[in-house]
Amino acid sequence: MENHRLSQPHRPDAALKAAAKRSSSTGNGAPVLGPRALGRALLERQLLLRRSKLSVSEALEHLVGLQAQAPNPPYIGLWSRLSGFHQDDLAALIKDRRAVRIALMRSTIHLVTARDCLTLRPVIQPFMDKALKGNHGKLLTGVDSDELVSAARTMMEEHPMTYNELGLRLGELWPGRNTEALAVAVRIWVPLVQVPPRGIWGESGQAVHTPADVWLGQELDRDAMPGPTLLRYLAAFGPATIQDMQVWSGLTRLREVIEPMRQGLRVFRDEQGRELFDLPDAPLPDPDTPAPPRFLAEFDNMLLSYADRSRIIADHYRPRVFTINGIIRATFLVDGQVRGIWRIERHRSGATLIIEPFEPLAGADREALVQEGRKLLSFAAADAAELDIQFH
Repeated sequence: MENHRLSQPHRPDAALKAAAKRSSSTGNGAPVLGPRALGRALLERQLLLRRSKLSVSEALEHLVGLQAQAPNPPYIGLWSRLSGFHQDDLAALIKDRRAVRIALMRSTIHLVTARDCLTLRPVIQPFMDKALKGNHGKLLTGVDSDELVSAARTMMEEHPMTYNELGLRLGELWPGRNTEALAVAVRIWVPLVQVPPRGIWGESGQAVHTPADVWLGQELDRDAMPGPTLLRYLAAFGPATIQDMQVWSGLTRLREVIEPMRQGLRVFRDEQGRELFDLPDAPLPDPDTPAPPRFLAEFDNMLLSYADRSRIIADHYRPRVFTINGIIRATFLVDGQVRGIWRIERHRSGATLIIEPFEPLAGADREALVQEGRKLLSFAAADAAELDIQFH
């Protein structure tokens, strides 16, 4: 079924032509793109309409990294997007220091290439600095930031540390200070990467940290500017509003960045009249382009990178995906929209893929999801003696 669907031709200009016919309704000449057109553009740019032949490094850079609070989700994310992907393809990059786990957009852990680590972190640093002005920052009044950074760097250059260990060691030098606040300040002021075995499929280990420049043997690009980063966001997530860009990055005042680039961008409107920016040559598939079922990992950036997420998930489903304790559950897509959640349960006799649709699925969609689920089990639980799929 999947091969049949993917054999259908794409018509990149069809959405634009259809939108142009409706543009007069906005009164401003900008073509209107509805949620379905935006959703197909997102799937195309996220490599989810067909599995890509990009290398792992190329995919990571195209996607501007993968959110990675937990070790395994990036592997599932790449498996869903790349043809022939194997866990070792990513693990090798991490072991060889060609990819790293570091706090970036929204101050959350992302898996990115070493090159992106050096350029993206300076761009995101203003958001990191702002995050320290809350409770933790108030606990550091009177602490010399240069002395704190110097002491922490010396400690972590000797050997990587967990945040708890780092805080306790720093507490010996600043007695009476809140050790958690000390560690948080270092996380903000010093770009820290998590070192292996953290992030390696099938291996375990605490998150231990060391300075990025030490681990990579290169200085960060302190001259990096947000403009090129926003263009990369549009290539992977566009068309998008300025508010979307701010939600994705955590940065503010981005209109000041976008306006000087306006003449080089395409401009659309969504059905609410909001201005959408896009790259001039970015693909816009026909809104009716068939979309195969796909399994998304926990914390997938597709669900986190917009102010208005209706192009990928209906508002009334969001409470079932975004939990109150900060977990973003693994989801699956049917016809390009989140239609339920999934998990793999391991047991003595094997592994079971549990699929929980939010609403009943059509027979053809259910069968297509099962076929994709079998591939997921073969990837994620290859060592299991028995594999099963259950709908709950």
